[in-house]
Amino acid sequence: MKKLTRPFWLGAGLLAVGLGILGIALPLLPTVPFFLLAAFCFARSHPVWERRLLDHPKYGPPLRHWRERRAISRRAKLAALTAMAASIALSAALVGWPWVMAPVVACTLSGAWIWTRPE
Repeated sequence: MKKLTRPFWLGAGLLAVGLGILGIALPLLPTVPFFLLAAFCFARSHPVWERRLLDHPKYGPPLRHWRERRAISRRAKLAALTAMAASIALSAALVGWPWVMAPVVACTLSGAWIWTRPE
C-alpha cells in the first residue's frame, strides 16, 4: 500500500511547491503555507526534498517554527492580514454588496486564527 501512496504524495508536494513559487511573484497568493504543505507531502514521499525545504535560507525558518511550535512570526501575521484586507477592498470594489460579505467572513475567521498563533 505504501508504494501506491508515495507517487500521490510526491505529486501533491510538487504541485504545492509550484503554487508556492507562484506565490513569490503574485502578492495575494501565499508562499509559506504551500511550502508547509509541500514539506508535509515530501515527508511521506521524498525526505531529501523535505530537508531541502526545511534548510532553505529564506523559507526554512518559518517552516521549522511552524513544525516545532505552531508559531507564525509577527511580520508574517501582519503581511497575511494586510493581504486579506486588500482582498476585501478589491472584492468590495469589484462585486459590491452583498457578495463582499463572503471574503469578509472568510478573512475574519482565518485572520483571527492566524493572529492567535504564537510568535
